[in-house]
Amino acid sequence: MHSLSLYEIKKGLLKKDFSSTELTGHYLQRIEKFQYLNAFITVCADHALRAAQQSDRKIANGNVRELEGIPMAIKDLFLTKGIRTTAGSQMLNNFIPPYESTVSEKLLDAGVVFLGKTNMDEFAMGSANLTSYYGSVVNPWSKDKKLVPGGSSGGSAAAVAGHLCAAATGSDTGGSVRQPASFSGIVGLKPTYGRCSRYGMVAFASSLDQAGPMTKTVRDAAILLKVMSGYDEKDSTSSPKEVPDLESFVGKSIRGLKIGIPKEYRLDGMSDDIVKVWRKAALMLKDAGAEIVDVSLPYSKYALPTYYIIAPAEASSNLARYDGVRYGFRENGISLNDLYENTRAEGFGDEVKRRILIGTYVLSAGYYDAYYLKALKVQKLIRQDFMNAFEEADVLLTPTTPTSAFAFGEEPKDPVTMYLNDVFTVTANIAGLPGISVPVDLDSLGRPLGLQLIAPHFKEELLVQVGSALEEIANFPALKEII
Repeated sequence: MHSLSLYEIKKGLLKKDFSSTELTGHYLQRIEKFQYLNAFITVCADHALRAAQQSDRKIANGNVRELEGIPMAIKDLFLTKGIRTTAGSQMLNNFIPPYESTVSEKLLDAGVVFLGKTNMDEFAMGSANLTSYYGSVVNPWSKDKKLVPGGSSGGSAAAVAGHLCAAATGSDTGGSVRQPASFSGIVGLKPTYGRCSRYGMVAFASSLDQAGPMTKTVRDAAILLKVMSGYDEKDSTSSPKEVPDLESFVGKSIRGLKIGIPKEYRLDGMSDDIVKVWRKAALMLKDAGAEIVDVSLPYSKYALPTYYIIAPAEASSNLARYDGVRYGFRENGISLNDLYENTRAEGFGDEVKRRILIGTYVLSAGYYDAYYLKALKVQKLIRQDFMNAFEEADVLLTPTTPTSAFAFGEEPKDPVTMYLNDVFTVTANIAGLPGISVPVDLDSLGRPLGLQLIAPHFKEELLVQVGSALEEIANFPALKEII
């Protein structure tokens, strides 16, 4: 039962093959059994079972909503009314939100059952789920060695890959949906900036953050994104563009579509397995009727430094609200300045402090023009690169990550080297474009490898169309059971 996709669960509930209460209880047992994965910060067992019982009554009465009775996990970055929301930080350890985020509210309105809040890198800052105040998440694909699940949405990725829920929400600022999806052998879709409301999401970098679904299949991602998306008057960056029926593009022929291969994405240091899978996937799509074309993104080599100026700058501003005065963690001092300093020194972890310091530095009077303003100019050039590329190709095919998941203790000790995990994903955030990671194969060590598709603004249907074709051809061997 637990290995069923969201689509299959949806059909099974309507046919009454099983009830939402049975399914929810089953997932809760698995969450308990596989606690060592540390995928959840907060489990809402009683709350979930009550919601499941309500869904069963609605199904019995024929009053069925879009996702009625489907048990899901919510990344602990989305505010959930009455349910603790920590953002993976001591700073919000005991924070109980008084209101609901728009994305989670849309899911609740569609009938979703919330199983709990998933673990994550602190304030979404990390690429391996090693920075959470609540401990590291373990990748369910771990066998001989414990592997990282990727980050920052590592808890959601582990929960979906380990069959602890039907699907989960994630957030993506520089690849935090797609990168853990690749490491964990699942599908992760980052929609166009503005497609999903950011209201009620704990902010990291406001011009880059975007919610996205993390699922077992491309079809599941299409179903979930349709529900999560839509205009929200409470978010000034929310787009009023109509959301198409994304599920209808699953299985649609890709004959005649042009798939672009960016030559600048062939980087030194990429694993041989990634290079082979990338070539193999391009050939598979060509055999399915697509045309493979070379494209150029000359400014993409500046994407990582640009991202690590803009994102920390916005983070330093957003995280200024955590001062120990209004809510959250507080460490007292003999003066107001002491209160601020003690609270932030104790409440934030090392990676968050590092990014706040970087952001404060690049926004300071002496360096604003030299760093932040220049990064914004390069951001425009990167966007233009993509616009030029999309005149020659319908979608782009790239690696999601330079390597497969690495083991605990094998992670780069240098923070800058760790940041290179996002080298292929940050460009989509900088340009505001939609991207999806689809699991394609296993590497020589038996670890999942995903490939990324990037489409023009508000063309998520192309991601679903090409992604579902790639998924069908690749026939990725999903994790059968956690060892």
